[in-house]
Amino acid sequence: MATHPALQDWQDKVLKKMLDKAPEMRPEFTTLSGLPAERVALPTVIDDAYVAKVGFPGQYPYTRGVQPTMYRGRLWTMRQYAGFSTAEESNKRYRYLLDQGTTGLSVAFDLPTQIGYDSDDAIARGEVGKVGVAIDSLADMEVLFNNIPLDKVSTSMTINAPAAVLLAMYVAVGEKQGVPSQKLEGTIQNDILKEYIARGTYIFPPRPSMRLITDIFAWCSQNTPSFNTISISGYHIREAGSTAVQEVAFTLADACAYVDAAIAAGLDVDVFAPRLAFFFNGSSDLLEEVAKFRAARRMWAKIMKERFKAKKPQSQMLRFHTQTAGYTLTAQQIDNNIVRVAMQSLAAVLGGTQSLHTNSKDEALALPTEDSVRTALRTQQIIAYESGIINSVDPLAGSYYVEGLTDTIEREALALMSRIDELGGVIPAIEAGFIQRQIEDAAYTYQSAIETNDRIIVGVNKFQAKESITPPVFRVDASVGANQAAKLKSLREKRDNVKVDAALAALATAAKGTANLMPPILDAVRLYATLGEICNVLRKEFGTYSDLKSR
Repeated sequence: MATHPALQDWQDKVLKKMLDKAPEMRPEFTTLSGLPAERVALPTVIDDAYVAKVGFPGQYPYTRGVQPTMYRGRLWTMRQYAGFSTAEESNKRYRYLLDQGTTGLSVAFDLPTQIGYDSDDAIARGEVGKVGVAIDSLADMEVLFNNIPLDKVSTSMTINAPAAVLLAMYVAVGEKQGVPSQKLEGTIQNDILKEYIARGTYIFPPRPSMRLITDIFAWCSQNTPSFNTISISGYHIREAGSTAVQEVAFTLADACAYVDAAIAAGLDVDVFAPRLAFFFNGSSDLLEEVAKFRAARRMWAKIMKERFKAKKPQSQMLRFHTQTAGYTLTAQQIDNNIVRVAMQSLAAVLGGTQSLHTNSKDEALALPTEDSVRTALRTQQIIAYESGIINSVDPLAGSYYVEGLTDTIEREALALMSRIDELGGVIPAIEAGFIQRQIEDAAYTYQSAIETNDRIIVGVNKFQAKESITPPVFRVDASVGANQAAKLKSLREKRDNVKVDAALAALATAAKGTANLMPPILDAVRLYATLGEICNVLRKEFGTYSDLKSR
């Protein structure tokens, strides 16, 4: 049996502490044939190089995972990203998902909500409720979480530019349910830099946007200590066409920019860093994806320890959510997407994800049906309960291929991050168009390979089949926009508009100065000021961003 002082130290100080606090789910783990499954498989010889580079799970540099027992102690959170039409309809879908065994909610907002407009704004016409749920005010948020106890459910919200407003609405719903903010658990995406890079749902210029983010960090550290204040997203960078190396490099570069901004705002790194979370894409090259997750975890641990001098282990841990790759879904032979999603989910779990969303087979065509959502969730459950891969922590560690690929991704991603540093950091690199061009070039290379048949996509450029049956497609009712506008009209007639105007004026005053913006936003939300009204105040004070400025 392998021995090393570091192994004994890990067993005594890390593993034992975890087992005393949270015993594993079963007294023993075995294969399907009854063979014993090792908790952590180790090399026959453990040397200093192994300890420094690979190490043990739950211990720096976290290459093998952020918890010493990983899924033997607790499965990943099974989230299903959902939201469409009205708050009432989305609430029904959430309750359906909870009944089917999902263990966390993930909210998709419609496009007007994502860019801070009310449903009755002219710019929102035709988009209300289409790609997510329309949330105009606290009244909608109350309906969205009706009969869903916020002290028992972890909620992730994919919202960025107006993240402070949606977070305030969530806190206010908790208050109405009798749940104090200290007990709320979940995540807001709140990652504006990747919006400038890859996704486009920005409102304000980068610098005031960074102020909003650091205000959220500071406020949440005091008021919602169990809530992840940001989910730094490589997912959308990959969806825009990046490579795995670029996904890691640009995501961690964004993360460094947020840490720099928070420190510059006077925050202690060991206060806010434990609540930073990440969001990665789970793509189809299974072993590359496993290596990507392992490399990102090791890189972040070193960055936090060496560059930012973080002392707490929790500050050095890269905890991440994974969503399977939307860009790989095909409209042709949509049942093939079930296989793709299963493979991508397997990569995420083998890579040590903390939560997972599995795409539904029909999402290349429209919003998913209930049946396809259930199949996507069952994919996670089959992996968890039938595959056996939860029996051993980081089971691919020690593979010559996986370890070599982990090293290569780390090396190339660090080189790319150095180029960004040479340009002055992420914001100057965005303003120069450097990051965007890198992604565009990678996307062109990928698509060219498909068109020349150098890369085979089953059912698309090879193994095609005639399909005479059109699969059932979910459609959002066209009346949603008009109904939301009617609700807004009624809301504005019933609320105390004098108090609302005063709250919005107070927010404008705060925006002109340096005070934390979360308290005045929360005050306005409690009075049923709308998302658009709050964002319009900030638009007036901060201005708006156009991508044309970076070209």
